[in-house]
Amino acid sequence: MAPLLEVKDLRVTFDTMNGLVKAVDGVSFTIDKGEIVGLVGESGCGKSVSQMAITQLVATPPGKIVSGEVIFEGRDLLKYHPESNMMRDVRGGQIGMIFQEPMTSFNPVFTIGEQIMESLRLHLKLSRSAARKRAIEVLEEVGIPDASVRINNYPHQFSGGMRQRAMIAMALSCSPKLVIADEPTTALDVTTQAQVLDIMMKMVEHYHNALIIVTHNLGIIARHAQRINVMYAGRIVESGPSEEVFLNPGHPYTIALMKSVPRLDEKRGRQLIPISGIPPNLINMPPICSFKPRCPMVDACQSLSDPELRPVGKNHSVRCHLNISGQNSGTIFE
Repeated sequence: MAPLLEVKDLRVTFDTMNGLVKAVDGVSFTIDKGEIVGLVGESGCGKSVSQMAITQLVATPPGKIVSGEVIFEGRDLLKYHPESNMMRDVRGGQIGMIFQEPMTSFNPVFTIGEQIMESLRLHLKLSRSAARKRAIEVLEEVGIPDASVRINNYPHQFSGGMRQRAMIAMALSCSPKLVIADEPTTALDVTTQAQVLDIMMKMVEHYHNALIIVTHNLGIIARHAQRINVMYAGRIVESGPSEEVFLNPGHPYTIALMKSVPRLDEKRGRQLIPISGIPPNLINMPPICSFKPRCPMVDACQSLSDPELRPVGKNHSVRCHLNISGQNSGTIFE
């Protein structure tokens, strides 16, 4: 069975005063119907830009989708003009987006209800009364109390957690086949984060959507995602089933990410180990491994070439010259 979405060799650049930034440099991945895939990495690694490019939401200029294919249900979305009727139908109707900061995503001069109803009337061709009824239903489903009253509120009248719930409601209102959640729990307290994630999982289960979770929070991925893609410097450096990647990480960057977060089962008093150095300049990338200047295993690697993404197990691939996958992962956290 063909995947719901297949991204092939996607490349996105930004033209700046200092030169051309290669924000996304040859990213490829797939997602099947009903699957949850996690995309993790540091800020600035290209996570959000790669997902914005799927629905051609990259601002042009300064951004530009240079090459690649985005095959969604057999159609290459990049062959359509960003403002074409096809792309307008895909955005919101077939692919829903949950943005990381709903306060800047909602229009402040329209009520929450009007903005959800607009999407319903555009994609599902509902009457105004039917759209209002459906908007109230989805607001109730995401846990907003007195939805029939709160539907008339403006974005600034909602708290941060409530705005994020409203964003989830709008993204799922048209029952899209794929939902992209870009840092959905940013700036929320821990309790609200858990509530928002729980709502997302219940909605995905109810509507049978596929879901891409973009985050730097490994805990979210470990709990919810079936597969994980680790990004660094505009590229995917490790990809595989979540359990396999967490138990047998094959890239030094993945291992470094795991070392830098606390674990409940670790020895008391263990200090977190930060990743030394800073991410590379995406304007002048050296023709070697992008992680090499920060790699704690650099002494074991003598290669000066840029590694390719290679298989190290069943559905598990790593962009590294070293063969460390499958070694005793327990020593990683000691």
